[in-house]
Amino acid sequence: MTPPAAKRVKRCEWAREEGSALQRYHDTEWGIPSRNDVHLFELLTLEGAQSGLSWLTILNKREGYRRAFAGFDSAKVARFTARRVAELVADASIVRNRLKIESVIANARAIEALKKEGVALHELLWSFVEDRPIVNKLKSLSELPANTAESEAMSKGLKKADFRFVGPTVCYSLMQAAGLVNDHVVGCSFRFGSR
Repeated sequence: MTPPAAKRVKRCEWAREEGSALQRYHDTEWGIPSRNDVHLFELLTLEGAQSGLSWLTILNKREGYRRAFAGFDSAKVARFTARRVAELVADASIVRNRLKIESVIANARAIEALKKEGVALHELLWSFVEDRPIVNKLKSLSELPANTAESEAMSKGLKKADFRFVGPTVCYSLMQAAGLVNDHVVGCSFRFGSR
């Protein structure tokens, strides 16, 4: 039986199934600002992998991605070879799309190139929101945009730095996931109002 206090907690519509992976992700990660480069590389990878699939599918494969991509250590992933790509294409614990897999390796190499220039991934990403989260005050999920001027700028900036699978919609999803944008609806007591 659910305690009365727990029944009063309101969440965004997509995270209301009690105890689900989506609810755990909503409650503990989505919209919380992250400046951890390993975490940001992971989210960038997962958002790119999600393109055309459900987010639940990707969450269910998250541990597989962590194993397959060396815990998102960009220096290690940047050294992956064509042989490793062939192994990953056969790995059922991740999305077995060669272009998406190759994009993760290309993105790791782009992260390493940024490091050589003295720029951390989080610095680049947060520069598109002037280093502070954008807090939207949405009343319902129907108000969520697919992309914004900031995600368009991020997409262009990342492409210029040789990142792949970073269209404006993927970038906006990354911004939401990593807390560069807070798109919890105003009725969500995890981010608005009191618990």
